[in-house]
Amino acid sequence: MNQFKCVPTIQLYDTCKDFVQTFKLDSDDLIIVSEHTYHDFLQPLMLPSRYLFLRHYGQGEPTDLMVDAIGRDLEGTSFKRVIAIGGGTILDVAKLFALETMTPVGDLFDQCLPIKKSRELILIPTTCGTGSEVTNISILELTQKGTKKGLAVDALFPDYAVLIPELLKPLPFQFFATSAIDAMIHALESYLSPKATPFSQLFSLKALSLLLTGFQDLEAHGADARFDRMDQFLLASTYAGIAFGNAGCAAVHALSYPLGANYHIPHGEANYAILKGVIAMYEKKSPKGRLEELTAFLSHHLSCPSSEVYTSLDALLSYLLPRKPLKAYGMTPEEIALFTDSVLLNQTRLLANNYIPLSREEIVTIYQSLYDY
Repeated sequence: MNQFKCVPTIQLYDTCKDFVQTFKLDSDDLIIVSEHTYHDFLQPLMLPSRYLFLRHYGQGEPTDLMVDAIGRDLEGTSFKRVIAIGGGTILDVAKLFALETMTPVGDLFDQCLPIKKSRELILIPTTCGTGSEVTNISILELTQKGTKKGLAVDALFPDYAVLIPELLKPLPFQFFATSAIDAMIHALESYLSPKATPFSQLFSLKALSLLLTGFQDLEAHGADARFDRMDQFLLASTYAGIAFGNAGCAAVHALSYPLGANYHIPHGEANYAILKGVIAMYEKKSPKGRLEELTAFLSHHLSCPSSEVYTSLDALLSYLLPRKPLKAYGMTPEEIALFTDSVLLNQTRLLANNYIPLSREEIVTIYQSLYDY
């Protein structure tokens, strides 16, 4: 049985300039980046590389429409390396452009196209949440299907994951909060996954320890305290990415995807909106075993009895991002059944990693419990 895998070489640099000098970026490189990161960190370096600004192709989370439009614009263009500097949207899109053929991307995600890597891929996160820099997963909103879907194949592994804490400093608090909460949910779900091993669990627990300590520091000293801990939050995100890259995410992500796709909610916020309902169902059905171990770990870090762990965790996270009922996003009661059916049809990859199996009726119950509270 396979126990653990981490493909990319992970490198750390103090500054973006240090990275550029080491990797010797040149005209054969395609750099996918946001305009503000370009202006803040890359423009002063006067690189000969080709730049692609993702937001010229649309706002919000990545979609099939964005990828297909980029593919048309890059047709006939030659580049040897793809370098992505950004949040999860940029990193997930960049993975696809390291492939020999990536459009039409709907066919790619249905695995109707050959999947072959043809370019070196270097991923550099500017948030502390997705962990995408160390995984073989690209997640897109498939607009015709009205949901998000993940493609997980070894050809999407980056060659290098580069961590530069300097790049996180311009991140507004709201985006910091949603990304850090996303990392925490990666760590929780990967720990509980039946695919977890002692090796992946080490990374899950270390990520949780760093994140919870950081969140408590922010609660005690204010939002600006994050600037002294950006290296820790970035490491925690990467640790969680390594953990879920091996053990997988599960029901929280699966149930959040229709919500995020239909109402364009930031990924971490959509996950947080679902988390409490899934954990409550897990506690109801199987409170012992791995969940009991996780609860004891959280009890220690949150300094509360085991019976109050998830209430205390919710209170801590609400400092970063107030949790909303699903109806506050515009979801209707009729969509509970529709979202449930979408999850069962499109998210089997994630549901296979559930701590315990969930029936259609139980998924409906989770949505109902979160709809109006």
